[in-house]
Amino acid sequence: MRSSCASRHPADCGSASMLSVAEAVARVISDVRALDVQRVPLLDALGRVLAADARASYTLPACNNSAMDGYAVRAEELAGASAESPRRFRVVETVAAGRFPTRAIAAGEATRIMTGAPLPMGADCVVRVEDTDGGLEEVRALNDRDCGKNVRPRGEDFRDGDVVLGAGEPIGAAQIGVLASLGMAEVAVHRAPRVAILGSGDELVDLDEFDRVVAGERIIGSNSYTLQALVRAAGGVPVPLGNARDTIESMREIFTRAVAAKPDLMVSSAGISVGEFDYTRDALGWLGADLKFWKVRMRPGAPLGFGTIANIPWIGLPGNPVSVMVTFELFARPAIRRLLGHTRLHRRPVPVTLEHPVQIGARLTHFLRAIVTTQPSGALTARLTGPQGSGILTSMARANALLVVPEDRPSSAAGDTLSALMLTPDAQLADTFAL
Repeated sequence: MRSSCASRHPADCGSASMLSVAEAVARVISDVRALDVQRVPLLDALGRVLAADARASYTLPACNNSAMDGYAVRAEELAGASAESPRRFRVVETVAAGRFPTRAIAAGEATRIMTGAPLPMGADCVVRVEDTDGGLEEVRALNDRDCGKNVRPRGEDFRDGDVVLGAGEPIGAAQIGVLASLGMAEVAVHRAPRVAILGSGDELVDLDEFDRVVAGERIIGSNSYTLQALVRAAGGVPVPLGNARDTIESMREIFTRAVAAKPDLMVSSAGISVGEFDYTRDALGWLGADLKFWKVRMRPGAPLGFGTIANIPWIGLPGNPVSVMVTFELFARPAIRRLLGHTRLHRRPVPVTLEHPVQIGARLTHFLRAIVTTQPSGALTARLTGPQGSGILTSMARANALLVVPEDRPSSAAGDTLSALMLTPDAQLADTFAL
C-alpha cells in the first residue's frame, strides 16, 4: 500500500489546484458510469431508469373505439342536428365496454355504445348521450358538435413493434402504467447503487447515547442520518459504516471495511481538512487511492475530495452539517443519478429576484440557504433563511433552495437577479387551488 497521497498525485492533492465548481462536477461525473442491469418486479421499478427499450407486442387500441358514452352514427347523417331539427336514428343494439358489435350500421341506424367499446362498421363518430334524448329503440340527436369526433382510432396509443419507452427513460407512475399495458411483469433497470457512508470524529455519538449530548459531553453524529436520507432520496441504497475515531489506525480500518463492503460509491464526511486529527488523506494514501482533487472554490464545502479506492469512486465531504448537504447536492447526488442510468443529472438553475441585499466575503462561489417564493405574478423571489454558518443545520431544514452567488459578485442589491437551485417543490405549491 502507498504511504501518502502526495506520492501518487502531488499536483492534485494541494490547495494550489483548487477547481471551480463546474470543473469539479465534471471531473466527478466523468469517472462514474451507469451500473449493470437487473430485472425487477414492475412496481419495484418505480424511481429507477429503464435499461432496455420497451416494445409493444400488440396494437392499442386494437380497433376504433368510442371515447364517449353515446350513440355511434354516420357523421353525414348527424350534420345539421339541433333541438329544433333533431336527427332520428333507429337503435340496432347496445355495446358495452368489453363487448363487440354484432353488425354494421346502415343508413338511419345507430348503435348505443359505451366508452371503450369497439365502433361498429359504418360508424365514424359518436354523439354523446347528453346531446340526445337517450332513446333505447329510437334516438333523437339534438346537436351536431360531435360530427367526426369521439372516436379513438386503432393504434392511437401504440402499434405492434413500436418502441413505446426508450432505454434511459426514468420510470414514474405513468411509465408504470404503460409498462403494465405492454404486459411487462418484470422490467430491466439499472441496478440501484449501494453507497457506503462513513464519518469520523471522537465527539460523535449515536442516538442511543443521547444522554451524553444533553450533558454537553458529545454531539449527535447527524451527518450519518442526513446522508442516509439523502442517498435514499437520490435513489441509492445506503450502507452505513459508522464513524472512525480520530486516529490514523481507526481511519484506515473504516476505509478498509468500506472497500470490503464492495459498494458502488463511497461517501465520507469530515476528516479532509487540515486539522491535526484529519487523517483521511493519510488513510487513502495507505490504501493506494487515486485522488483526483482535494479542494473546490466554493463555500460552504471548499475542503472536498474525490478519487477512486480499489476502483470504487469516493467523494469526501466536509464535516459541517450544512457543508455536507450542499456538497452532496452538487456532487454526490449527480453521481448516484449517473450510476442509476439517468442522463439528466443536475437541478436546473432558475432565475430569482432578491428580496434583500446579499453580500459575500471570499471570492468563492457561494451556495446560500434560501427560501424561494412564487409571487402572484408568477415571478420567483428569494430571501435567505438567516445566518449562514455551516454548522446551522436548522437553516437547511428551512430552505427550499440554494441561492447561487458567483465569486465575481461580492455584492448584490435587492431587486437583482441571481440563480437558485430548487431543493424541494414547495415554492411551486399553493395553499389553494387556482388556474
